[in-house]
Formats: sequence, C-alpha cells, structure tokens
Amino acid sequence: MTSDVPAGGDREGTGPAPGVPLRRLLLALGDPLLEVAAAPEGLDVRVDNVLIVDPEDRTEVRGGDLVLLIGARGGSARRLVRLIAGQGASAVAVKTGAPTEGAPVRRPRVGGDDLAPLRAEAQEAGIALLVVRPEVRWDRLQSVCQGIVDDARLPDEGDAGEPDGDLFSMAQTIARLTGGLVSIEDSASRVLAYSSGAEVDELRRLSVLGRRGPESYLALLREWGVFARLRAGEEVVSVDEHPELGIRRRLAVGIHAGDRPLGAIWVQEGARPLSGHAEEALLGAARTVALQMIRQRTRASAGLRLREDLLSSLLEGRIDAAALADTVEVHSGRAALVAAFAPVGDEDGERADRSERELRRRRFLDLVSVHTAAYRRSALVTGLNGRVYALLPDLTRERDGVERSVVTLCGRIVEASRSALGLRVRAAVGSAVGRLADVPESRGEADRVLEAMRGDPAREVATIDDVRSRVLVRETLALLREEPSLRDPRVSRLVEYDRGGGTELVRSLSAYLEEFGDARAAAERLHVHPNTLRYRVRRAAQVSGIDLSDPGERLFTQLQLLMEQERPAEYPRSDSNRHL
Repeated sequence: MTSDVPAGGDREGTGPAPGVPLRRLLLALGDPLLEVAAAPEGLDVRVDNVLIVDPEDRTEVRGGDLVLLIGARGGSARRLVRLIAGQGASAVAVKTGAPTEGAPVRRPRVGGDDLAPLRAEAQEAGIALLVVRPEVRWDRLQSVCQGIVDDARLPDEGDAGEPDGDLFSMAQTIARLTGGLVSIEDSASRVLAYSSGAEVDELRRLSVLGRRGPESYLALLREWGVFARLRAGEEVVSVDEHPELGIRRRLAVGIHAGDRPLGAIWVQEGARPLSGHAEEALLGAARTVALQMIRQRTRASAGLRLREDLLSSLLEGRIDAAALADTVEVHSGRAALVAAFAPVGDEDGERADRSERELRRRRFLDLVSVHTAAYRRSALVTGLNGRVYALLPDLTRERDGVERSVVTLCGRIVEASRSALGLRVRAAVGSAVGRLADVPESRGEADRVLEAMRGDPAREVATIDDVRSRVLVRETLALLREEPSLRDPRVSRLVEYDRGGGTELVRSLSAYLEEFGDARAAAERLHVHPNTLRYRVRRAAQVSGIDLSDPGERLFTQLQLLMEQERPAEYPRSDSNRHL
C-alpha cells in the first residue's frame, strides 16, 4: 500500500502529536462528508494524522491515523479494516459506491446491507468506521481533514467569538413559555439576544439600546448578591419590583458549561404575571442555550447539528449505539425512551415559504429542547421526517412511574406549543428500553402510536397501552392492502355495487357489524328507521353472498370494509414499525 506523504509531517521526535478528537473533526467538517457507521470506542478517539491507503500497495499505518481506504470492496475491505485496526489506527473511511452519471447524489445508506459486514468487522476490531459520500474526492478530503488536525496543534486562543444566531429564536421561544420579555446575556452582561414585545421598563430599554445593562443597575445587582447566585449554580433568582428605579419584577438563571459561567437569561415581567412554569422553562432554556454559547457561531451550530444527526442516525438504525455512548448513557438499572411529536393540521405551515417553515420548525425544536432539558439534563432532541423526537435517558425502571411522568411532560409540551407557538401537536410516548441499542424500538413504537392517534382527534398524548387496539387494527388493515390474496371477492363485489348504484349498503352493514348486530343502535347512528337498516343488511347479504350468520365471515367482512373505507394514505408502513 502506498499513500501521499502524510500532511501531518514527521511524528518522530519529542513525542506524539496531541491529535484531535474524532468528534471535533466531524464538527469542523460541518456538512457531513463523513458519516459515522460504527464507533465502538465512542467519538473521542484521537486523530493525529490523515492518510490515503491503496490496498494494492504497502504503507505503514500508525496509532492515531485516520485511514482513507480507497478501492476496497467486499471481503478485501473487511480484511483491511481488521488489519488497519490491528496497527492501532483510530478510524477508517470507505466509500460504498460511485454515483451514476446524471443521477441525483444521495447520502450513503449507513444501515444498508452493503455495509453490514464492514460494520460488524469494525465493531469487533474496535475501530471507528466512517462512510464517505460517493461524490467526494479522496485527495480533497485528506487535505481538509489534515488541515483540521494541524490547526488543533496551534495554541488555543480561547473561546472568543460570536454566539449562535439562533439565540434570538430561542429568546422568542422562552418569552412565549414564560409570558415575559427575555434577554440573553454573556458573562460580562452584554446583551446577545432579546425577545420582542411591549411593556418594556426603563432598565430593559437602556440595556437593549446600549447592548449592556446600565452600570448603576449592575452595581445594585452585585450589591444584592444576584450575580454571585447566578454564577454559583442553576438556581432561578427572583429580583423584586422597584418602581422608584423604573424596574419591574424579574427572574434570572445562570448559563453554565460545567463549572464555568457563560452568562444569564433574564425575564422581565410585563402587565401580567409570569406563567406558572416560568422557572422550569428557564432552567431547561439555560441548559439548552449553554450548547450554543460554548464556542463561536460556526462551531456551536455544528455541535448542535452533530448531536441532532447522531440521534437521527440512532433512531433510524443507521449507526451503532456505541457512537453515542460518550454523548448520552443509559446506566445499569436505568432506562431510556423516545417521545415523538407531530404537528396536526398545520395548514399555515404548508402555505408558508421555506424560511418560515424552517423558523417554525426551529422554534418547536427549541420548545421541546427547553422542556426535555429541564426534565433530564442529558436529553437529546432532533427533527426527522416532519416530526420531532426526544430521547430521554437515565429514567427509573418502574414502568408506570416513568410513563406517568413522561406523559405529564408531553402534555406540557403540547399545551406550550399551542399557547406559545399557535401550533397543534400530538405526542406519543414509546416504551422504556434498557439499552441504547434498543432505542430504535422505542421510536418505532412511538411512531405507531402517533399513526393510530389520527383516528382519535381528541387525544393529544398517548402510550401504546392507550391505543393498542387501534394500532393492531391499523397494521392488520395495512397487511390486507399489501396482499390481495387475503381479500374476500364477495366484499369487493358489495363495495363496487354500492359505488355504482349510489346505495348505502356498505355504510349500513358496517354500522350493523360494529353494533354487534343491534339493528336499533345501528339505525340510530345512521339516523334511519330500524326497518330501513334491516332491509339494507339483508340486501347487502344478497348482493355479496356473504353469510352473516357465520362468525368468521362477519369478522373478516368487518375488517375488509374498514380497509375499503379508510384512505390508504392514513396508514403508512415502515420497517421500523412492524412488531408490537
């Protein structure tokens, strides 16, 4: 194997280069040119050199290398992955195929069958496996990655930089949740972002205009010990109203990264009192905003994006759970579950342009993040296929207790989205699982619950126990649709007769079967005379040839009539939702 001369230079001499964590390399790349397929040692393994390896030549691989493996497929790639891992490399990157000329470029399927053997080999060998997009040039990727590694060797100039632009969106979300006027400040009391609104007191007006609180007021806060309490921990501090100073009541919470204070979130009370959950919302917001303030804008946004991408990959089964082990952990004796949220009848969102839809999506993600971070510090939130998913780890093993507390949490999120964002959503709670590897099962169950809830518009939050029969019927009907041989041609004949003649036989027979043969109850539902209902049922039997005295025929007729009456679009299926 031969390669280009490593851009990292000579690694012999005074000692090995410190390297850069694989996580930081992925963050710096931004748009994922590399996607994680396996990470048995987590994402904090260190990379101190990047080289291209051709399997037909010979070259030496060393500890800390990220190896870009070109031209290897199938069994030869598996052998080389094991060999490279045995030589101490930190990670190996492969391509799964080349794009067809003129075809749209798609991201590689990390969970696809073509990668399954390589993933298993990497897991067993203990090396991170990365997948490279087909359109990416190897030499360009090597140059960019090596540049990131080399930059990491330069002296750290600190965290100076501008905070993430989404802070203004977050400030507006917090304002809706608390019912007040919000400002987000750094540790020097500089205003980074603020919400809009009227009823501004003199202090807020001066702070926004000057981008910093007036020195006289800052001195009072120091005298009152407010800053000391904000720096000390996660306590929500209340500052009383002082009309003589033109100051209304305020709540504040410190923003921290570990023991390091990053700033504070302030909420000014307007003409109305703050909401009853204002303190809880502030606590969750402080934990979420901390992620956006740790680094400069590009790095902060990339960090949030990586966390969301990793969670999305885990939920879709495209990544091994070990890749998130150093981001979120399910301890022995504890559990985790997935809660899913879906918008309901979002017609305004459909009419909005792309930027408006993205703003709405980001605000709803912020809202869910605030609530779930207050519930569990290590909660992860991501958007996927028009839904928002929250992974809630570190839960107690008592299933009923977990469900009650998470259902309550989801109820608050549903209510907050309606009152703060004007957005109707449904929430589904998946069952608790004991391992990160089983999290996709919890997500799949939450999806199934959401689909079943479409038939019950009044229900806003549910678990599988709440809608199990709906789930089973829905999925049984989906099987009937997919397999024509399971359909009774007599029922199909009745449906066609009804459509052609404009009669009400199907609707009448369905009501009769659903009422267990009670003609009076069925007639009352349809607002017809019982004799009319009886006539229609007899006529349906004559037209179709179905023997309604046979329990088996009655059961299957009811199922097939349900299938014929429901729109197929309401019953999408996915491979992750096939077992209960």
